[in-house]
Amino acid sequence: MSGVLAVPVQVLWPGLVGGTRVKISGIKLYQVSLPMKEGAYSWSNQSFAAFDSTVVKVETDEGIYGVGEICPLGPAYLPAYAEGARTGIVTMAPGLIGLDPRQIGAINLAMDRLLKGHPYVKSAVDIACWDILGKVTEQPVYTLLGGLQQDRVRLFKVVSRADPDAMAERLEAYQEQGFRQFQMKVGADPDTDIQRIRKVVARLRPGNRLAADANCGWRQHDAVRVVSAVSDLSLYIEQPCETYEECRVVRDHSNHPMILDECMDSLHAVLRGHRERAMDAVNLKISRMGGLTKSRTIRDVCLGLGIIMTIEDTWGGEIADSAIAHLAHSTPPDMHFQSSAFHEYATRPIAEGGPVIRDGFMAMAGAPGLGVEPDWKLLGQPIASIAS
Repeated sequence: MSGVLAVPVQVLWPGLVGGTRVKISGIKLYQVSLPMKEGAYSWSNQSFAAFDSTVVKVETDEGIYGVGEICPLGPAYLPAYAEGARTGIVTMAPGLIGLDPRQIGAINLAMDRLLKGHPYVKSAVDIACWDILGKVTEQPVYTLLGGLQQDRVRLFKVVSRADPDAMAERLEAYQEQGFRQFQMKVGADPDTDIQRIRKVVARLRPGNRLAADANCGWRQHDAVRVVSAVSDLSLYIEQPCETYEECRVVRDHSNHPMILDECMDSLHAVLRGHRERAMDAVNLKISRMGGLTKSRTIRDVCLGLGIIMTIEDTWGGEIADSAIAHLAHSTPPDMHFQSSAFHEYATRPIAEGGPVIRDGFMAMAGAPGLGVEPDWKLLGQPIASIAS
């Protein structure tokens, strides 16, 4: 209005807007190997004895720090690889120094301006900022993500690809451990995969659930042949082919519930899948979306649309699993299909305070932030350090 003096709100109410500013003073990167307890983890046409993980420490001028983790599943699974994550974080880091890590929306906007695309690179930094926000506010991250919706998070256990009989035996052992939901790895030779599915389903106890996850490994014609050959069995089919379009064709030939994973790489993809009735559930991988901030947005859209979710990540130790647990804890149980806890597959812990696993579920203790403290002795000296 004409003649009205515009006075900044900070002058009228000092401290109301902004308050004391916390600044990022440094970002450090640590590299750690995660060897497998069972010797190897095999899926589709790939197999690894260990995974290369990166731990990020975001430091502030107030002495509070947050941690995050990014662990791509090798270089040929998704458009992501460990060395790329580290290079990308080093590229972004100078532009993040001096920003307030509590302003997570602004942090994500800054990362998107500093590095176009490459969401997995940004994930660990985003998670570390949530850890800081939780510590500053003395709240667990799940409270900040929407509040505690379930006290414990249902897990699935991965039955790694192997000989059909060995996979059936492994399923039996996992059921003895209290797990009730499983993801068996297929996506190799279709005839052998048919045998794998039949033998594993034959050992599945009543009431337990199983998904056959091809991880994009089948060609469309082979996927159609497999789902037709096991049409009499009760199971889920997960990401049979590489592209959304191929998976959509397979769904038309299958009477099984369909889970889409690797091709669900954005909010746009989820909305398209819902509109075209391409899936019955989605696999929401935190690092593929760029961290907890963007994963929460997609989670909340899925809640509004009635899309059931698996909440997990590509791989990781206790730090990555804690982020998974916090997002799942803040998701209503009837919309949460299952989650993963990858640190139980590794030979050694990389942090204390991670999710506690019992009877096929995991739970966080409710400490501020993520609630984890890395084993700094194990991590050793940082491989990169960017400071103001």
